[in-house]
Amino acid sequence: MKKNMIKLAVIIGILLLVFVSVNVWAEEEEKPSVSADIAVLSKYVWRGYEFSKNSAVIQPSMTIGYKGAGLNLWGNLDTNAYQATNSESFNETDMTLSYDKSFGMVGLGVGYIYYALDGIADSQELYLSVSLDTLLSPSLKVYREIAHESAWYASLGISHSFKLPKEITLDLAGSVGYYSYDNTDTYAEVDENLTITTNKYSSMHDGLVSVGLTIPVGKYFTVVPMVAYSFPLTSDAENLIRYTNAYSNDSDYIFGGVTLSMAF
Repeated sequence: MKKNMIKLAVIIGILLLVFVSVNVWAEEEEKPSVSADIAVLSKYVWRGYEFSKNSAVIQPSMTIGYKGAGLNLWGNLDTNAYQATNSESFNETDMTLSYDKSFGMVGLGVGYIYYALDGIADSQELYLSVSLDTLLSPSLKVYREIAHESAWYASLGISHSFKLPKEITLDLAGSVGYYSYDNTDTYAEVDENLTITTNKYSSMHDGLVSVGLTIPVGKYFTVVPMVAYSFPLTSDAENLIRYTNAYSNDSDYIFGGVTLSMAF
C-alpha cells in the first residue's frame, strides 16, 4: 500500500514540477502546452472491458504538446485491487507519442502507445486518426496492435458541448468500436454458452455514451464531473466480454466520477 501511494505521490509531484518549470520557460513566442488530469472514477472500463471491481480508481495523466507533437503519460491506481496481493495496486502506466495537424476543417493524427501492464505482457499500438471541425465533431481512430495480440480496433465518435452560464459547458459524447483479431491465440469467438470456439473474433464491439460538465475554476483549473454507460454492440461482443471478465458476469457498465484538470 505504501509503495503504491509513494508512486502516485511521485507522479503528482513530477506533474507540479513540470508545470512550474515549463510555465517559466514558455515566455518565448512559441509556447508549448502543458496539461494534467487526476480522475477519480467508480470503475475502470476500456473498450467495453471491465478492469476493476467494487473499488474506485485514480488515474493521473500528464500531456506536453509543442507544434502538433505530444507526449502523454497516464496511470491507473486501483484503490482496492481485486486480483492483487496488496489492497491497492498501481497496475498500469501508458505512454503515448502523437503528432496532429489541421488542414482547414480536417484534422489528421498519428501516434504510438506503449501499455506497461502489471501481471501480463505489455502491449503496443500504432494509430491513425481523422476528425472534422463541424457539427458533432465526428472523429475516427484506427489502432493496430503490434506487440503480441495482432488486432485491429476502430472507434468512431461524436461529441457536442452546450454553453451554460458562467462559462460552464454541458458535454455529450458517444462512440462505437469495432474489434478484429488476426488469430485465436488471444481472443476467439465465444458462443451463447460462454464456450470458446475456433473462430477468429471480428465484430462490432462496444458502445460508450457519456454526459458531463466542464466547470472552470480560476484561470488554469477545471472540474469535470461525468457519468458514462458502456455496452456491447452485438451478441458476439457480449459473449466475449462476459467470458473474459474476471470481475463480474456483466457486459455493460454504468460508471462515473470527477476529473480535476490543470492546463498552462
